[in-house]
Formats: sequence, structure tokens, C-alpha cells
Amino acid sequence: MSLIFIIEALWLPGNDVGNGSSCTRYSRGMLLHCKSLRRFEHSGGWIKALLEEAENERMHLMTFMEVAKPRWYERAFVITVQGIFFNAYFLAYLASPTLAHRVVEYLEEEAIHSYTEFLKELDKGKIENVLAPAIAIDYWRLPADSTLRDVVMVVRADEAHHCDVNPSSLPFHI
Repeated sequence: MSLIFIIEALWLPGNDVGNGSSCTRYSRGMLLHCKSLRRFEHSGGWIKALLEEAENERMHLMTFMEVAKPRWYERAFVITVQGIFFNAYFLAYLASPTLAHRVVEYLEEEAIHSYTEFLKELDKGKIENVLAPAIAIDYWRLPADSTLRDVVMVVRADEAHHCDVNPSSLPFHI
């Protein structure tokens, strides 16, 4: 199964595999960290929360990369998208933190929808429900006989949690 197939299955606009969504958390965490240092203020735990989310999103990518076994040009695609997205999001956040948060909210909602559609494709048999990779079993503490469907379920739950934790009204302004 190629990474491009996975990306197509997740409908590029809302998936985390190609859009660099961990970059949004890392950017926000980094900017909040700088603000905290600059103002000598505690972040209230938000820096840690954002960096934990970035790690969680990274694990989504690592898991699907393990399933897809991407070729070098597919890896280059992911690296390119992440590089562009990180810089664009960083600049957008500097210009308008509120808009940047709304973008993240949109991406999270789209990711939930995309994973729901991915589950439908798995259930219809259009995507092979292979065994879950070891990285996913270890990270989410899944049973040893878990499948790709089980992985997509926990990833979708992660995205729903991110929606709850990241409303645009949070005080992240730099």
C-alpha cells in the first residue's frame, strides 16, 4: 500500500498525514514558550500540552508511514508539505493568532471527517484492513491482534480530543 494511496484515502485537505498538523502545535508551543520567557510568565501548562499534541500528531504520521511503506519521493512529498506548512502557519500565527487557531480547528474537524470516511472505506473492503503496525500497538497500548481499523479509531479519537482542547478562544496570543 503506497503513502499516496493512504493520502488519497484520507482526502488531502483534512488529513494529518500530509498537512503537517503536528507543525501547528509545535509552532504554537514554540511561540508560547518565547512569550513565556519574554514576559517571565508561566504558560499555565499550555506549552507542555501543545508539545504533547505535536508528539501525538507525529505518531499518527509515523504509524501511517509504517503502514504505507512510502518510497523516497513520497517521503520527500511529506517533508516538503511539512516545511511549507510549518513556515506558512508560523507566519499566519504571527499575523493573526485567532485566524491561525481557527485554521487548526478546521483541520481537526476535517481530520475527524476524513478518518470517518477512511473507516467506511475499510468497512467496505476498499482498503485492506491489515494488522496494526507495532509502533501503533506500543503507542496506543492496543491488543497484539489489532488492525488498521483499530488504529484509525484511536487516531480519530485523538483528533476529537484535540478539537476539545484547542478552541480558538484560548489565550495563545503572542
